[in-house]
Amino acid sequence: MIVLLLVGVLVLVVGGCVCVFWAARGDSPRWVRGVSRVTLAVSEVASAASKRSNRSSGQNSGDDGDS
Repeated sequence: MIVLLLVGVLVLVVGGCVCVFWAARGDSPRWVRGVSRVTLAVSEVASAASKRSNRSSGQNSGDDGDS
């Protein structure tokens, strides 16, 4: 069951990426531009959440521990 869910998420991610690429070309239908906007918005939210999570746990991606 979990594999089916992960495959579904993967299909949605790949489809969203295809829509972003298609919309960037400029010759896309309106629904593709809508899916592209949603995909980019979800990407921004996920990126902000990841940064917030790393900041709250004290991790710094540029700090390797060597001084």
